[in-house]
Amino acid sequence: MQRCLMRKQFHVLLISSFCAISINVQCGSLPEADSPSEDGKAPAGQGEGSASWGDSSFLRHRRSQVSQYIREMFQDKKGDIWFGTNDNGVSRYDGKSLTDFTMKEGLGGETVRGILEDGKGNIWFATSGGVSRYDGKSFKTFTVNDGLAHDDVWSILRDRSGGLWFGTIEGVSRYDGETFAYFNLPEAKGEVEDSSFGISSPKVVWSIFEDRAGNIWFGSNGAGAFRYDGRTLTNFSKNDGLSNNFVHAILQDKAGDLWFGTQGGVSRYALGKFTNFTVNDGLSSNLVWTMSEDRAGNIWLGTAGAGLSRYDGESFVHYSQAEGLGNLYIQSILEDRRGHLWIGSSAGVYRYNAGGFWNFTREDAEN
Repeated sequence: MQRCLMRKQFHVLLISSFCAISINVQCGSLPEADSPSEDGKAPAGQGEGSASWGDSSFLRHRRSQVSQYIREMFQDKKGDIWFGTNDNGVSRYDGKSLTDFTMKEGLGGETVRGILEDGKGNIWFATSGGVSRYDGKSFKTFTVNDGLAHDDVWSILRDRSGGLWFGTIEGVSRYDGETFAYFNLPEAKGEVEDSSFGISSPKVVWSIFEDRAGNIWFGSNGAGAFRYDGRTLTNFSKNDGLSNNFVHAILQDKAGDLWFGTQGGVSRYALGKFTNFTVNDGLSSNLVWTMSEDRAGNIWLGTAGAGLSRYDGESFVHYSQAEGLGNLYIQSILEDRRGHLWIGSSAGVYRYNAGGFWNFTREDAEN
């Protein structure tokens, strides 16, 4: 009964266009004025009506969220933090204030699922209306008319050679700076309808990741993970030990092991072998949306409806509303250059400090 309820709730959120899986751990700087105090309390200015530790309520009087759904977070080279949202475009935080960008300013779509920066300092956005490039002054959007596989874009990667990869609802496109080329991936057969995400297209690519050896990995919608070494494509699925064939997040830890967040738990791939972790091993939920490794080597896992899990190499620790999260649906995780951990949820942005979370709102951004 509990499993069925979770799947039903998850599907309802999908109908609301709420399904993001993408993670970036990027570098940048953040002014000290924004930081929590040493005793773990929220910054000055969070008085009456503010988000307090352990307070799970969401929309508080006299306060406004960056956005309700924080789909993606990214820190650029200047230290600015970008918040990709669901239906509210993207917001940039420079340490002093927030600046919002929507379709009115030229953004391709109001839903932003992926963000990256290229070698020239341009910021790229994977949106629900194509791929948008921002040069600091204006946006240029690329769509199917320019060769993109589909305008509904779910994942994005810049590889070590500077090439850009885009995962769409109709497969992968690769951009060399001048033209788009379609990159063919095998499709899932007969299993896509079992996805809790409710997305029926077998061509959806939830995540794209480059490992330290230069291999490009793709997380698919029912066909497992694919590794491309520049010449050949290798598939990894449940038949090879992967926990589940719906792969939403991929990362490589400091030890070089690869992690795959799936709808059946999380898998660690090391020395040619998978080790799987599920709720039976202490994971808070088998529906893993997003992952990040912090500078201490902990693996943070954002789940669908069960909050955060942190894995220290031996055991899992769970974080939920009791620790200050406003919602248990975690969509994105970012560790900034100074080691601050940001959590994007279905109830706004949260910051972690001293074992708890506080709600970062627009009021905080202006203080």
